[in-house]
Amino acid sequence: MTLLISGGSIVNAEAVWDHVTMADRELAFKAGDVIKVLDASNKDWWWGQIDEEEGWFPASFVRVEPHPPQPQTKQVFYINPIATPRFQNTTSKLWVNQEDGGAEPAEGTSEVQNGHLDPTNDCLCLGSPLQNRDQMRANVINEIMSTERHYIKHLKDICEGYLRQCRKRVDMFNDDQLKVIFGNIEDIYRFQMGFVRDLEKQYNTEEPHLSEIGPCFLEHQDGFWIYSEYCNNHLDACMELSKLMRDGRYQHFFEACRLLQQMIDIAIDGFLLTPVQKICKYPLQLAELLKYTAQEHSDYRYVAAALAVMRNVTQQINERKRRLENIDKIAQWQASVLDWEGDDILDRSSELIYTGELSWIYQPYGRSQQRVFFLFDHQLVLCKKDLIRRDILYYKGRIDMDRYEVRDAIDGRDDDFNVSVKNAFKLCNRDSEEIHIFLAKKPEEKIRWLRAFHEERKMVQEDEKIGFEISEYQKRQAAMTVRKVTKQKGVNRCTPPSYPPPQDPISGGQYEVTEDMAQGEVFEFSQSKRGQAPFWQNFSRLAPFKK
Repeated sequence: MTLLISGGSIVNAEAVWDHVTMADRELAFKAGDVIKVLDASNKDWWWGQIDEEEGWFPASFVRVEPHPPQPQTKQVFYINPIATPRFQNTTSKLWVNQEDGGAEPAEGTSEVQNGHLDPTNDCLCLGSPLQNRDQMRANVINEIMSTERHYIKHLKDICEGYLRQCRKRVDMFNDDQLKVIFGNIEDIYRFQMGFVRDLEKQYNTEEPHLSEIGPCFLEHQDGFWIYSEYCNNHLDACMELSKLMRDGRYQHFFEACRLLQQMIDIAIDGFLLTPVQKICKYPLQLAELLKYTAQEHSDYRYVAAALAVMRNVTQQINERKRRLENIDKIAQWQASVLDWEGDDILDRSSELIYTGELSWIYQPYGRSQQRVFFLFDHQLVLCKKDLIRRDILYYKGRIDMDRYEVRDAIDGRDDDFNVSVKNAFKLCNRDSEEIHIFLAKKPEEKIRWLRAFHEERKMVQEDEKIGFEISEYQKRQAAMTVRKVTKQKGVNRCTPPSYPPPQDPISGGQYEVTEDMAQGEVFEFSQSKRGQAPFWQNFSRLAPFKK
């Protein structure tokens, strides 16, 4: 892309999404608009032009259509010395002689470090040093403050311009619909107002580069987790809005709300996208701030810590978003298992962590049975293969992982079962003497299972920390998808799809069981505080396991 632009090509991009701006230097557009790309040196944000307006826009919101080079003697490049979009006073013009299309670039033009910003014409002049680090840091600080103030206004417009008006129209919206469409937007608005108030206190208006805003991110780091719920709900919001917009009454209503609140000409779904955009921008802004913060600056270590925190937040939000996108597959897998009993998997679980075949001994029977096990968050499902059709599975029970602890088993004679075991581990009920023992074929497989159990407890604890759960709306949508797929493919209960293949649940190094680890060690994980569904009782009181 950069080579096309620098080679004289005119590159146009067609918008595939509405872009709602949150800063003065961003370029607003609607889906279908054509943007002339002027600078694509940053992979995430490009500088472009629509009519006479120029600004930054997310590259992921457009698709590109290159055009052949046009004859010209002079070319304008828009360069961002900071390499991250939208920072004030940092985007400049570089004039380069292009009389000969095949000529080499003018000396110095390929090295931005050899130029400086001319304050009189906002052009990049060659041969002098760049702005000093304090000025660049001030630019970043000013941009962060500017975007936060704009963002607060967007949130206010959504809450007061749309949500408040929707609540007045009980003839058009019920509470469930509003919950799906707007999610926890009011919680985000309240949180952001408190966050911005603290930022303003730390902002040095006279000398912005001396501002210490890193501690604000650290003090509010737990609050940013509320974005997880909103992001997870956003796809459902878009689907619900799309359904309502088929009725002209709703189109006119939302447009009237926008005009009444004097909002820019962007559809409601564009406004509802802004929180998703915002949480993803924090790591970019903090990375840029850290880049221009000297190590001896009092804010340096706080900014570095804040960057790590916000990267973790966005990473976890993306991970949970991925899990929600996979719930259809879990529902389809359950539909393929014959003789299913009890609650649906999605009533408590959202992720298949590990699966594989093990020999299993349950205390009352005292003899080994071969089963296929599926470890989800909160539960371990047991299935049996059909004797003839090995791709067909029959449901044989499940274990509530919130009530069990994992213990390593010593190779040799086991006292609990009075049998010889190898590559074994146990699940022991915390509330009773109930014990299950599992035998893997190889030591490596045993280690993978112990890692998977550790990952399962870790996932449960993190989900409880941020309040992650699957909504009833999402469960209904997954059930509808299963019915639709089953009808289209003609799948029936006699010919289900095969179960997922075994997979290594986590990368090496996160949790390892070494050969010299003491045999018999207890892997104890804290019990989930989430309420138990009526179906989940002691494992011995469930429907008997079928042989």
